Amino acid sequence: MELQPKLIELLNKRGIRSEEELAEFLSDRPQKTHDPFLLHNMEAGVDLILSAIEKGRKICVYGDYDADGITSVVVMTEVLSALTDRLMYYIPSRFEEGYGLNKGAIDRVRAMGAEFIITVDCGSVSCEEVEYAKELGMGILVTDHHTVTDRIADCLVINPNQPDCNYPCPWLAGCGVAFKVCQAIVRKTGLPKSILIRTLDMVGIGTIGDIVPLVDENRTLAKYGLRAVNTGERTNLARLIDAVGLKQGHITAENVSFVIVPHLNAAGRMEHARIAADIFLSRDEELISKNIQRVCECNLQRKKIQEEIFRNCEEQVNREQAESLFLMLDMGKAHEGVTGIVAGKLAEQYYRPTVILTDTGENCLKGTGRSIPGVNIYEVLKQSEDLFERFGGHAAACGFTIRKELFPQLRQNAENRMKQLQTQNPDIFRRKIRTDLTLTGADVNPELIQQLSLLEPCGCGNTKPQVAVRGRAVDPVRMGSNGQYMRFYEVMSGRRRLECVVFRDTDTVWNTVSEEGAAGCEVIGSLGLKEWNGRVSMQMIVENVREM
Repeated sequence: MELQPKLIELLNKRGIRSEEELAEFLSDRPQKTHDPFLLHNMEAGVDLILSAIEKGRKICVYGDYDADGITSVVVMTEVLSALTDRLMYYIPSRFEEGYGLNKGAIDRVRAMGAEFIITVDCGSVSCEEVEYAKELGMGILVTDHHTVTDRIADCLVINPNQPDCNYPCPWLAGCGVAFKVCQAIVRKTGLPKSILIRTLDMVGIGTIGDIVPLVDENRTLAKYGLRAVNTGERTNLARLIDAVGLKQGHITAENVSFVIVPHLNAAGRMEHARIAADIFLSRDEELISKNIQRVCECNLQRKKIQEEIFRNCEEQVNREQAESLFLMLDMGKAHEGVTGIVAGKLAEQYYRPTVILTDTGENCLKGTGRSIPGVNIYEVLKQSEDLFERFGGHAAACGFTIRKELFPQLRQNAENRMKQLQTQNPDIFRRKIRTDLTLTGADVNPELIQQLSLLEPCGCGNTKPQVAVRGRAVDPVRMGSNGQYMRFYEVMSGRRRLECVVFRDTDTVWNTVSEEGAAGCEVIGSLGLKEWNGRVSMQMIVENVREM
């Protein structure tokens, strides 16, 4: 296949230049993977696990309550089950225990006979909790991928983001780290590789769902993971796919991100993540069917509550914080299972870093934050670290607990810091319109659009291409039950027409197209092919329209 020049131009812009790099990136069977023993502490960590198994110690796989944590638990549990039946798993409650290791959970797993804990997707900075487990005579190994700053648990930690680790792909998700540990175990024990391969569907879902960069080894894991999802070999996953309205064999990264992962997350957000984990780990057919139904119900409930909280937050912003540079919204007893999603949507709508706080009932507030490009919310709030009871996160998201009386000080500190950042960069709060390629009418053809699909799976670090096309907008019409969507045609050079569909910010686009159509405009969005009654046509999903 001869690559279109514009595809090569795009890949070159993304740092993929040599023939070898191009072939690997576009390959249906990528080979980019790294020796698991390059991860710091891997050799000693695997020996520790195998020693616990040899001694007959009961092992607890301890995970997190999101999709990455759930899939990490499944991967680790499935592989270890080939070596021991002295195995259990534990995922904490989002509401009663919160993220990561906690002493109450350690007491519970110890009471259930566990003598050794393997964390997945958590634990790197759980210093007190690790010490507590050791005091109880328990062995512990941490596998994680979260940022490690000034402190780390005093035990063996396998985490590509710890200071002493030089692993070539530091962007692994939690399930990616769990997979590499299992890969090392399989290599060391001589277990059949098929035991590892059958977990790739979970690794793909967790990697895509945790919004880690889909480059390097992550791209390999995501590609093989999607292929495994589409085989339907994991029948319980196939049943879930059918229940959520997707078509087996045609699952894309977008389907994973916007359908499968939200359903898995909904269990932990609304009830308990074990509901989702047991879909894959249980052998009880009745329980599996019941849990598939429950995650679907949880997701519907999540959507309803999320919409209500979002509306209430909008009212509070417009009433009290319209001029704020850092939105901090005290939502009282709002359902904390969805506050992170709402914070993200508010950050996108107002283009401001946003934190939503809820009342813990113990004279404390629990905050969940999301940021915007160019603002490291973790660094902004870390400057007030002395105010927090608990604090953690990364550039795009954070979480914390703070005493109520200290909240006004936190809000003021954050606002002051944002003013400093705005002084340093006056454009920091101007929404960036990303354009990967500028195309002429001659460039826009079905062959290029088909080749752009070779960039899949797209996501963080490998975004879906945004292209700009110039021309004249004609025939605008409203669509949807309330006219909330619209369609028009961009007449390009050579009088070729491109169908353009708009799903958001419709009123602004409508005004621009109606007023500027005769003079011409530039449309920016993603290209795709649409099939209708056996006829294939080109289409753009529009993100922005600019006057020319």
